[in-house]
Amino acid sequence: MYLRIALELPLKRLIVGGLERVYEIGRVFRNEGMDANHNPEFTLLELYQAYTDYYGMMDITEGIIKECCKKVAGTYKITYQGTELDFEKPFERITMTDAVKKYAGVDFDQITSLEAARALADAHHLEYELHHLKGDILNLFFEEYVEKNLIQPTFLMDHPIEISPLTKKKYDKEGYVERFELFMVGREFANAYSELNDPIDQRERFKRQEELRGLGDEEANMIDEDFLTALEYGMPPTGGMGMGIDRLVMLFTDAPTIRDVLLFPTMKPLDN
Repeated sequence: MYLRIALELPLKRLIVGGLERVYEIGRVFRNEGMDANHNPEFTLLELYQAYTDYYGMMDITEGIIKECCKKVAGTYKITYQGTELDFEKPFERITMTDAVKKYAGVDFDQITSLEAARALADAHHLEYELHHLKGDILNLFFEEYVEKNLIQPTFLMDHPIEISPLTKKKYDKEGYVERFELFMVGREFANAYSELNDPIDQRERFKRQEELRGLGDEEANMIDEDFLTALEYGMPPTGGMGMGIDRLVMLFTDAPTIRDVLLFPTMKPLDN
């Protein structure tokens, strides 16, 4: 038995079973350490809707954030730790490649090989693992140069396939998928995508994840045969979204750390 790191696969199996809209708000567990924004145990909202895609999830996500803001603050503008956020206007949308081009001055659309991507990383003093591919290195550039600059609500779109093992490919751009993350005040608040519903493609993605796990990537997925069987029965086109509830509470209560909004936060030993 394992503690779950997400609510995802069982909810998708419900979509296969004929429930067209499902959601759960529940506890999940990730051994990713502790800091101002991370606790090993936290609360996650996940929802899935059949016959839509990641654009539909953007509309739902934006609606949830705006409605929460209006209910809690009575306005669409709040201040978090001295920074004013405006939820009244439409959220910005930008692709990961365009964001890296804007903030790092590097155009990954012009990078055609892993060697060229590694050379770029070396030139910018970014450390990468031997198993990292071009998309992984693009994500390293995003984390180093872009993330901290996404202050106002922003949908970061179209991630590389290497970091998105459960996501449908973009039909018009090889190597990328239909995914977005919502960023505010330089932090991720939600992650969503058009769900991968091809069982053959999904099995290949799982195999790649197992290879990464064997190379020491503890966050890589394991093969889930029950989920693959469900996909073989057939999952309709589906959009899905996950949102961290604790970070949302932090935002609307102006809390500087996640432990301020948890009843029993994980604490470091006193002798550290």
